[in-house]
Amino acid sequence: MWVTPSSLVRFLRQQAVYLAISAIAGAVFWAIGQQINPLTVLVYSIAIGNTVVPVTQRLRRYYSEKPFPYNWLFFLAILLVLLIPVYVVSSVVVWIFAPPTPQTLEHLLRTGWKFPVLVTFVAGVLFFLYQTTKEKLERRNTELQRSVDLGTAQLEMQEQELQRAREIQQSLLPKEIPQLPGFEVAGIWRPARAVSGDYYDVFKLGRNKLGICVADVVGKGVSAALLMANVQAAVHAFASESESAAWLCGKVNALLYENIAVGKFVTFFYGVLDGSARTLQYCNAGSPRPVLSSRGQTRMLEEGGAVLGVFPSWTYEDATVDLRPGDRLFLFTDGITEASDADEQEFGEANVAEFARTNFIRSAGELNNRLIARVSSFCGDHFQDDATLVVIAAN
Repeated sequence: MWVTPSSLVRFLRQQAVYLAISAIAGAVFWAIGQQINPLTVLVYSIAIGNTVVPVTQRLRRYYSEKPFPYNWLFFLAILLVLLIPVYVVSSVVVWIFAPPTPQTLEHLLRTGWKFPVLVTFVAGVLFFLYQTTKEKLERRNTELQRSVDLGTAQLEMQEQELQRAREIQQSLLPKEIPQLPGFEVAGIWRPARAVSGDYYDVFKLGRNKLGICVADVVGKGVSAALLMANVQAAVHAFASESESAAWLCGKVNALLYENIAVGKFVTFFYGVLDGSARTLQYCNAGSPRPVLSSRGQTRMLEEGGAVLGVFPSWTYEDATVDLRPGDRLFLFTDGITEASDADEQEFGEANVAEFARTNFIRSAGELNNRLIARVSSFCGDHFQDDATLVVIAAN
């Protein structure tokens, strides 16, 4: 049989344990006043250890799987059976190599039983405790590894499901934003997690009108994303060229109130961009105030009503703003204004207004990208909330 480095190391460690047992046993006999040859103690310990341990290790299937205290009872029974043959074998070895005094083997067997019996029990019990503890730790490690593997598999599955949910949610956003002559509309969507509670949409209403909405469900993650999908479906179901923005907000509000969970609500901005009249008729239901930049001057569109899904009888009102050539209108969720820097200072509406004032000559697409980059730099690319931005540029 080949001797491997690991088996050699294990063997040497066992011999070190037997040496320690011999030292302890010798100290015990010395303490009680028994005179004993140290070499005899050493040989006894090594002989007994190398006899008891291999045999009990081969027989451990008879006791290792049994619950306490039966494992101890079976082990002690095995040890008692081994006691006489181990005593005889170890005594023969000691009589040959290190007898305590010149004597016959028969005399040694009759009189020298105390020390080998003690060492046999000590070596056996130590081995039993070591094996029992080792097996418990191995079982626990196996269970922990199984739990870790199961948790990893579940996390991977959740990540895959979230990725599919993100792809589905992205498919709900406009793939190509429709445009009107004299206007450019651009949107950008930046979720804080895999899926988002933010939503924006731009869709045709007749030949020369666009429906434009920006919404934000309170909260983040999957629950917010599911609710936002319902909002999107409701908007497409109710939006019409002949109906006003306030009417649509009222319909969506009533629908959400009947179905929304307690503590949830939606901030919502919906507007109808009329390319012929060059106006935006809008209704703001709790969304951050849009910023209008007109020839280097900025102002907030102050008109607005309550958030959706809380007050079933709320009466929403329309407002209208003229969009002249050169005007830029910024629609956004609070993920833009509430993005915070290292000192927990928020980006705020004032910074959005200042950006709009100093960049009003740029296109809608450029404004989108530049403002998101400005906010990302401000917060260290750590958005605490979903961020959505829609820019309407009048040319």
